[in-house]
Amino acid sequence: MIEREEFLRWQCRLRQMAMREDGGRPSRGMQASVWLAGGVELIGAMNVLLVQGEPEESTAFFRFQVKKSHDPKQVLEKGLQFLQSTYYHHAPSFRDEMTALFPPQSTHGEQLLKAGQCLLVFEQFNQTFKLVCTTRLLEAEEDGWQATYWHNHMFNTNLPGDVTIIGFTPDWEKSVVETGN
Repeated sequence: MIEREEFLRWQCRLRQMAMREDGGRPSRGMQASVWLAGGVELIGAMNVLLVQGEPEESTAFFRFQVKKSHDPKQVLEKGLQFLQSTYYHHAPSFRDEMTALFPPQSTHGEQLLKAGQCLLVFEQFNQTFKLVCTTRLLEAEEDGWQATYWHNHMFNTNLPGDVTIIGFTPDWEKSVVETGN
């Protein structure tokens, strides 16, 4: 069993480093390998987003930046400035449910929703977090969908509007952390 805050603190540290040192590119630990029942690996590296408990303010900022400029470089620059500030400084302010965005008619997305659960494995810096998660489809009117869409839109200004966003909620009692040497 792992504690929710231990995982979120680790994720926030990784995300702070990625925003400040690597232009926002997801590090290995921000990308989960996705496993279905029976030990079947569905996805080798899926970008996962942490959603704030109350994402309305940050979502409004992301949406404004995307709509304000037609210059993808400027949108990304403003977004990174925002994410580099204090965005990832308070791990408890993030929800249990993480999200991932899939293209329209994604077979991986369909498989995850049909299965209803999966194992997300995050690895970096001799730490491995194995999270047993339930999956669900987020609806476009949900604030978690909006937060995910507009956050991703800053990094990809050509993002279509008909994406699939899936929520992953860990069962902390069934999830484990492994620390290497």
